[in-house]
Amino acid sequence: MQNASDSSLVGDEYEVEIGPVAHGGHCIARTEDGRVLFVRHTLPGERVIAKVTEGDEDSRFLRADAVRIIEAAKDRVEAPCPFSGPGKCGGCDWQHAKPGAQRRFKGEVIAEQLLRLAGLTPEEAGWDGTVAPAPGDKLPAGEVPAWRTRVQYAVDAEGRAGLRRHRSHDVEPIDHCAIAAPGVTELGIEKRSWPQMESVEAIAATGSHDRQVILTPAPGGRLPLVELDKPVSVMRVDERDGGVHRVHGRAFVRERADGRTYRVGAGGFWQVHPQAADVLVKAVMQGLMPRKGETALDLYCGVGLFAGAIAERLGERGAVLGIESSKRAVEDARHNLRDLDRVRIEQGKVDQVLPRTGITEADLIVLDPPRAGAGKQTVRSLAALGARRIAYVACDPAALARDLKYFSEAGYRARTLRAFDLFPMTHHVECVAILEPVKKDA
Repeated sequence: MQNASDSSLVGDEYEVEIGPVAHGGHCIARTEDGRVLFVRHTLPGERVIAKVTEGDEDSRFLRADAVRIIEAAKDRVEAPCPFSGPGKCGGCDWQHAKPGAQRRFKGEVIAEQLLRLAGLTPEEAGWDGTVAPAPGDKLPAGEVPAWRTRVQYAVDAEGRAGLRRHRSHDVEPIDHCAIAAPGVTELGIEKRSWPQMESVEAIAATGSHDRQVILTPAPGGRLPLVELDKPVSVMRVDERDGGVHRVHGRAFVRERADGRTYRVGAGGFWQVHPQAADVLVKAVMQGLMPRKGETALDLYCGVGLFAGAIAERLGERGAVLGIESSKRAVEDARHNLRDLDRVRIEQGKVDQVLPRTGITEADLIVLDPPRAGAGKQTVRSLAALGARRIAYVACDPAALARDLKYFSEAGYRARTLRAFDLFPMTHHVECVAILEPVKKDA
């Protein structure tokens, strides 16, 4: 049945056979007339009724939700979370899939992105094709790991805390987030009203008992008196400059990884899964195999996680330079690594700061760029330093694949690649690629 709008297909329904999983938490299907659908809440091999949520007659593809399952896949389970499903919370993509299937889907997406964007097979990338669960996360179907140590709740017009619906500003009020870590849940954010607030971010550090909430008032909104179920520090976002300011309590939380404690200022980046920092440090160090006295770069270094880990292993004669664009993160990194004399942290964008340092060579490089990746120019600059090994930590397989192609063009190949399921129930996945120079023929 054609929608009443002139060309919009929103609300139209199609019976379709579901094809492969695609990057972004959906699967691909085609209508009888050849339209491409990106369908959420379904699994490969299913037959479903898909209801269009975005797109019109001229769209290259349509987005849709599976609103009725005609033939279910063997990997389907009933979503453990009551707020998961078509038109509901957009936070989780795979609540309806068995945990092992979720990891398999993520592996298929990584393989597809590597081949399409980098021209690499898993074997050529040094990857065994698996996505490893984090320690403690291997649970039976129907059970959800409570892993998310940072949750940003949106607040609706009535002051109720909830989560955004998929690709929407609409708020789905909730009384509990299944993937929230116990330290977040025990704050009781969902139990109370948040009038005049736009969002409430809850943080539960895993390296300490520190708990923090960051309040973003609606325009002109006044801060409420915050009384939660556990002791907590409170910060607020200034609507004029976007800065984060202390209301009471500590302006940071203390996290721990690789035997060190790290101060993370309000709103600063730290891995969300409680095991992620240790898992990634271990993978990076195993790949780089640092040697005493070497020099290393830690790019997009945040509060100094990898810089600290490498410096500990390089000894007194080794040296590490970290570069980070966030002023607050740089302050935290300098504080966190103040006992390591041979570590220096510079503030600014990597592509601007690196040329100013005068560095022309390095033994080791770690880069953990934002979701968009490092980009061609930065990759070329890094390759020119001649590092014996480079560790690339990536939260987006498409960006990783693009940058691996640039590294290949600049004379580096992937030695190994490992993938970790550090975002269970979502489509996100973390990868660590270890690169080395291509050996030139004699």
